[in-house]
Amino acid sequence: MEIINLPEDLSLKNDLFAVYDYTTSKESLKQMVTLQKNTFSFLINGSKEVFSNKQNVSIQNDYFLLMKKGRCLMTEKIISSDSDTYRSILFFFSNETILNFIKNKKISFNKNPELKSSVFSFSYDAFIRSFVSSLIEISKLSSDLQSSLLVSKFDELLTYLITVNGSGFIDSLLYELHNENQHFIEVIETNKLNKLTLKELSFLSNMSLSSFKREFQKHFQTSPSKWFLEQRLEHSAILLQDKSVRPTDIFEEIGYENLSNFIQAFKLKFGMTPKQYQSS
Repeated sequence: MEIINLPEDLSLKNDLFAVYDYTTSKESLKQMVTLQKNTFSFLINGSKEVFSNKQNVSIQNDYFLLMKKGRCLMTEKIISSDSDTYRSILFFFSNETILNFIKNKKISFNKNPELKSSVFSFSYDAFIRSFVSSLIEISKLSSDLQSSLLVSKFDELLTYLITVNGSGFIDSLLYELHNENQHFIEVIETNKLNKLTLKELSFLSNMSLSSFKREFQKHFQTSPSKWFLEQRLEHSAILLQDKSVRPTDIFEEIGYENLSNFIQAFKLKFGMTPKQYQSS
């Protein structure tokens, strides 16, 4: 799958800020995306899901996202009841602009924040909807004029979000993972129950597929396929503790294409069938 680089692939001027009114009639599923700048995604039509090294976040168009620069997987879907297109206003900004904002506003920056996230969701309110409308109008202007206006718009937006939500998301946004091993482990643990391919996981880990497999073997002393199988079977056992849950309800959820394969794998691991496990 082709990797999309944003905002470069949108042919935007490489400034500290950029805005883009993104509209498409095509849905995407786990598209590999490299965010070259931090990005606000103000969702207008459709739904969006983002997989990152730390978590995956899903929103409808009553929420918007703030995403830290880096690699992620994006799923964008069209909700027919809203529109026949997907639409999101993208507001790109660099780390330098955050540092300048913190310095100018004299905000204390926590270098080891409690919240260590790379994707944040916020709900719309009347102020934010008005703000997005102004961004749409700015996106229609010349690039030079946009650059001038977006400086104050960025200041306005962050001031409002910090006042309403606190500054924790700023601390987390600037927090850099210096430990590559920690980054790798976070990708694996966060996505162990998500149906991501090894190629998608290696992309999130900033590795080639071959390097990912070697690193995985070094950390977990087994192959990725065996490890993920173990994790999903253990998760299925937890689900089956609810007596109302049937094996037919969960085999697809944990990554099996058919029920018989799930039952066989479960019995091999636990020494009994899922039904027997529930009855024990």
